[in-house]
Amino acid sequence: MTITEGPPTVDTPWPVSVLSHKIRGWIERLGTAWVEGEITQWGGSGGNIYGKLKDLEVDATISFTVWSSVRTKLPNDLKQGDRVVALVKPNYWVKGGTLTMQVLEMRHVGLGDLLERLELLRQKLRAEGLFEHKKPLPFLPNCIGLVTGKDSDAEKDVLRNAQLRWPAVKFRTVHAAVQGERAVSEVSKAITQLDADPEVDVIIVARGGGDFQNLLVFSDESLVRTAAACQTPLVSAIGHENDRPLLDEVADLRASTPTDAAKRVVPDVAEELSRVQQARAGMRLRITQRLAHEGDRLESLRTRPVLANPVTLVDAHADELSRYVSRSNELVERAIEKAHAGVTELTGQLRALSPQRTLQRGYAIAQLSDGTAVRSTADTPNGTELLLTVADGKISTTVTGQPADT
Repeated sequence: MTITEGPPTVDTPWPVSVLSHKIRGWIERLGTAWVEGEITQWGGSGGNIYGKLKDLEVDATISFTVWSSVRTKLPNDLKQGDRVVALVKPNYWVKGGTLTMQVLEMRHVGLGDLLERLELLRQKLRAEGLFEHKKPLPFLPNCIGLVTGKDSDAEKDVLRNAQLRWPAVKFRTVHAAVQGERAVSEVSKAITQLDADPEVDVIIVARGGGDFQNLLVFSDESLVRTAAACQTPLVSAIGHENDRPLLDEVADLRASTPTDAAKRVVPDVAEELSRVQQARAGMRLRITQRLAHEGDRLESLRTRPVLANPVTLVDAHADELSRYVSRSNELVERAIEKAHAGVTELTGQLRALSPQRTLQRGYAIAQLSDGTAVRSTADTPNGTELLLTVADGKISTTVTGQPADT
């Protein structure tokens, strides 16, 4: 088969070597470039360094190689988890068909740059309100969720101090990488898993301290947002004082160390028993004082005259009632006497005006047979029958003659 340099077709395909050399030529024309990322893999072999560099924002990773001739020019403290800037040159290995980045220079990212980025993210999350709402921790959690490295000192410190304070406390531990490229995803997954467990009352994320760059994993935005969305109270116990990862800001409680976290989450059984005893003693004293006070009040009431001799009050009112009754009788008698005198006077006046009294003085009433009263002698000619009414009865008579006109 004849090898041609023209475009490959089904009839005139390129050999793999032609394609590989063309790829190598295209890549080598890219030249060098400064890139920034996090070292997620760092291992030596034969004096050379082979590793991986991960993007700080998205899920993108490249492999790199540091030849022994370049290694001596790099800082001695470079390691996995460091954030670096590197001058790299793409290198395509024809025989293996792999692409790697040959490192020509590598240095730590300036601390000022990292702090500036961290502060910008802090301000962004604060503006969204992720730092404001803090959930209260339960007084005595039934089960504590713990996110920490496997067989780490942080795990031992939390378990030991919690059980010393409250021996019956229960833990549900989820181990996760606390540094490196797997840390963000594993810690986030562990928090989500424990948050979904209905038996877990509080979650502790613990790590035994570390340098600034190792702690940057706990300022990752996705991890911080996962912690902020957690419905279970969350305690950050990264184990540091000067540096404050963003996990501290969104956590419901920040503990300075894993030991401090155990003390803040789990009450001390001895202290609680002492408080109970103090409370019982205080209640007993208050009850005793109250009973004594009420006993003194009762004794004071019993010594009062009205309670010492209850009849006294009745007698006093009985005497007062007797006085009122006597006064009432006197007033009624006076009113009766006055009324009697008035009746007597009116009777005398009435009797003085009575026709009967006039008749008793010798007068008589003369009436005709039809009952008409005689008022004039002209009304009684001779022979007129009259009816005379006197004081003690009536007399019938007949007029026989008129008396002389005087």
